[in-house]
Amino acid sequence: MTRLAASSDSLADILERVLDKGVVIAGDIGVSIVDVELLTLRIRLFIASAQTAREMGMDWWTNDPFFSPNAAREELEDSAGQKLDLAARVAALEARVPGRRDALR
Repeated sequence: MTRLAASSDSLADILERVLDKGVVIAGDIGVSIVDVELLTLRIRLFIASAQTAREMGMDWWTNDPFFSPNAAREELEDSAGQKLDLAARVAALEARVPGRRDALR
């Protein structure tokens, strides 16, 4: 019983250290036939906590509209910084296409 507890404690310590410091795994996979390269895959994997990733400048999810509702709201602003609702955006887009609005009705 104590052996299992000791191994889980060490696993938790390792996981905490990995998330705190970060780990990079890099590799290349190449497929070739008769010295003709057909496919190359370059794999770069970074494992870290969100806080560590932010400290390293890897916070892409903060500006991605899928992950951040604030980024989605910013996309709905026009060039003057005015927030547009969906109906106003559709009307603005329809106004750009001459004759198209009448053809749809």
